[in-house]
Amino acid sequence: MLNVILDMGILYIVMAVIFLVLVITNLMWLAINISIWMTNGLQFILEGMNFTERIYYSIFLKWVLLADVAWLVAVLGFAIKRKHYKTDINLHYLKFNPIKCPSIAVVIPTFNEEEIISKVVSDFINQKNVKDVFVVDNKSTDKTVEIAKKSGAKVIQNKKNMGLAYSVVTGFKEALKSESDIIALVEGDGTCSAYDLEKMIPYLDNSDMVVGTRQLQVLSEKGNQNKMIYVWAHYYLAKLIQIKFFSLLHRGVVSFTDVGCMYRSIRKEALEKIIDEFIDKKTGKVIPGLNITVFISIIALQKDLRVIELPISFKKRQGISKTGSNKILGALKIGWEYVWFIVKS
Repeated sequence: MLNVILDMGILYIVMAVIFLVLVITNLMWLAINISIWMTNGLQFILEGMNFTERIYYSIFLKWVLLADVAWLVAVLGFAIKRKHYKTDINLHYLKFNPIKCPSIAVVIPTFNEEEIISKVVSDFINQKNVKDVFVVDNKSTDKTVEIAKKSGAKVIQNKKNMGLAYSVVTGFKEALKSESDIIALVEGDGTCSAYDLEKMIPYLDNSDMVVGTRQLQVLSEKGNQNKMIYVWAHYYLAKLIQIKFFSLLHRGVVSFTDVGCMYRSIRKEALEKIIDEFIDKKTGKVIPGLNITVFISIIALQKDLRVIELPISFKKRQGISKTGSNKILGALKIGWEYVWFIVKS
């Protein structure tokens, strides 16, 4: 069984790399030929060979098309081998396990969010069935901690800036000590709405984790930081995960459109199954770094947890982004980290 998984993992990596190479090759060929045609179009006509004929007789194009066909054949082989992937009736199909009296603990990692943290904490505290709000502060230099405490949150202060993933895992561990049977995770920048919890929780009757997606225009506040390039980048990465867990019968065990959304709700017993996966057994340190949202989703799917994606509202960010994703180079760096992590996981 392990050999089959490894073989499929290697095939997935090879397909992903070849796909990227083919896309770049096809685009380069198209760009070069259009450029040549625009500058030498008259000469092509005078030589008696038009643009269409040059494409037809291009040896390079024929090699590109041959590579494209070979890749499509490999994709078909991958799909056929995945016909019965993750189709265990007890793990991957309908299950009804209602939470009769839901009790929710909310985890909010923060760093210098004094402008909005009071509203974020208050909104969640006032939601139905929310019992605890844990703010995990990553050594803020402003009044985030003071304001969060005054707003009613239980504040956990890191001794130094340990990164987002460390704060998330620390918050998870504290929430698991509480009596709540649902743990919610959300950013502290005010982009997500506390009232979306109410529509997430019912889906936990049929699943282990409900993940938000910020991709619907009608649920997005105009002017938010999820610009066009980020929308499509998150969508591409989400589909990369979906293909990773693809099965021919149902297109896989999950359908994602947004890979970077942190807002999610998890059943307590489900989180207990995966919490140890966040820690490197050799070093004792948190593993994923900035890939925390992707890491949680992939680990959950690898451990056969039921994951559902649900549209949420998305508002303008209050304050400045701390990850650097609002800058093009920072976004590209994070995007590449996401791609590499998804492919190698």
